[in-house]
Amino acid sequence: MSSFTVEPHGGTLKDLLARDALKHLELSQEALTLPQIILTERQLCDIELILNGGFSPLEGFMNQKDYEGVVKKCRLVDGTLFSMPINLDVSKETVNRLCIKSGTRITLVDFRDRSHLAIITVDDVYKPDKNLEAKEVFGGDLDHPAIQYLYNTVQEYYIGGRVEAINQLAHYDYTGLRYTPAELRANFKKLGWNNIVAFQTRNPMHRAHRELTVRAAHATRANILIHPVVGLTKPGDIDHFTRVRVYQSVLPRYPIGMATLALLGLAMRMGGPREAIWHAIVRKNFGATHFIIGRDHAGPGKNSRGVDFYGPYDAQHAVERYKEELGIKIIPFQMMNYLPDTDEYKPRDEITPGTNILDISGTELRRRLRNSIHIPEWFSYPEVIRVLRDSYPPRAKQGFTVFLAGYPSSSKIAIARALQATLNEQGGRSVTSIVDEVSFSESDHKIPVYSKDKSEDTYKDARNVAFVAGELTRAGAAVIVAPFAPSDESVSVCLAKETVCKYGSFFLIHVDTLLEHCAKNKNGTYGAYGNPKTADLIVDASKQDIRSIVHQIILLLERERLLETV
Repeated sequence: MSSFTVEPHGGTLKDLLARDALKHLELSQEALTLPQIILTERQLCDIELILNGGFSPLEGFMNQKDYEGVVKKCRLVDGTLFSMPINLDVSKETVNRLCIKSGTRITLVDFRDRSHLAIITVDDVYKPDKNLEAKEVFGGDLDHPAIQYLYNTVQEYYIGGRVEAINQLAHYDYTGLRYTPAELRANFKKLGWNNIVAFQTRNPMHRAHRELTVRAAHATRANILIHPVVGLTKPGDIDHFTRVRVYQSVLPRYPIGMATLALLGLAMRMGGPREAIWHAIVRKNFGATHFIIGRDHAGPGKNSRGVDFYGPYDAQHAVERYKEELGIKIIPFQMMNYLPDTDEYKPRDEITPGTNILDISGTELRRRLRNSIHIPEWFSYPEVIRVLRDSYPPRAKQGFTVFLAGYPSSSKIAIARALQATLNEQGGRSVTSIVDEVSFSESDHKIPVYSKDKSEDTYKDARNVAFVAGELTRAGAAVIVAPFAPSDESVSVCLAKETVCKYGSFFLIHVDTLLEHCAKNKNGTYGAYGNPKTADLIVDASKQDIRSIVHQIILLLERERLLETV
């Protein structure tokens, strides 16, 4: 008997593989002849999970009918449950330049190395109702990071259509921990695991997380899949390299054979209830039979008024409504708290009122790490603390960015020059200016950045500035940004803050110089200027001299312990 399996369409597995190889070659050659769209970081995360089956039943980016069904009812047009819009957003200029319409075939390209990932056959091109998406999917609070991203970063048109794979997304880190859904399901079968409870996290794991996952495993007679997100998470989160080292250090704390670790290249939206449903669908595709939903699952925290975007258990309630059709069982958990009198962790609903409890929030943990403050052993394991400490240099050696926002000729450039000179005199770290004129760096760094009239060019400039500022901040430098002010500076600020906060501190200085005073400088034209709403400091060069403004900035940096000597 032949060792090859006979397929329903006829022929052997060898024949099928040969046909697949020929099809792949044809697609690769066709991709060279087609117009191209270069994918953003979020789009790369999305297409990887579309192509490998993580977003099943999706076979491409959502067309208008699927998109509207998901936004309004959490359902694709065929009625299948799916809670998060997955869209290929493009600018109007791109639509016109590539003449995109129904039936157009386009090569989708990785922005990092220009490799061809897939070909999309366009179903439709449509302009979404962003206001409705913001309200129905994320709750409508304009402070929500996903809503800010939707309005400030996502382009004005969506393209829907099925995609055909050409190449896998290239990863060079932790390759042994990256599985497709089929690979992970096969691994569970090899291990003999029948019940698998998945644990979602975008933060380091500590004693409370180990206790929670073990409790879930006992309750379901399951093994544990630690399945952290390593795509895009919340700005300011600890980088995934550090987090993965933490997860690896925690694994030996489980009994042998109880838990395993796999990475998920998801781009989180921090969508709370909607995101919890989405996460459950994804984990089912990866082979999990159970999924832990904890307190404030995938919530972005509090808004600018100090109010939580979502209730602590809204995500659990949302998933409960769809439990019959999700295809994965949900394990709800309340917040775990430490009881010092008995040296144990318990869920909050099991703790008697009045019991002495201790807790350290994620925000407080990051504050202690940034400021080299003691972290108690009851909270985490010594090996975890060592990993985290290695990734946080002393406060005075951490990089930061000072972003000067205001009208052109508002004296931003003069302030930048004076601040750079003062920081260079202070010493202790490299100092670089990124301005719309040639920067005045003692080390002769020159990073000229010019804004254009076209919105597309302005966005590219803002993105480039954000990238450079982020990389310099990561390297421990002091970065001073004073860009040309477009009609609305919020995009530049948003991009820079989102990028820099991954690596260090970001300070927004609003140079609130009167327009009449700016006009006297005789260079620059002025339109409506977008006032930054969340400035760390507001100064006015028409009422203060440059030295006093710089001193205010220095006091701000000193208060944050960034200018201490080590």
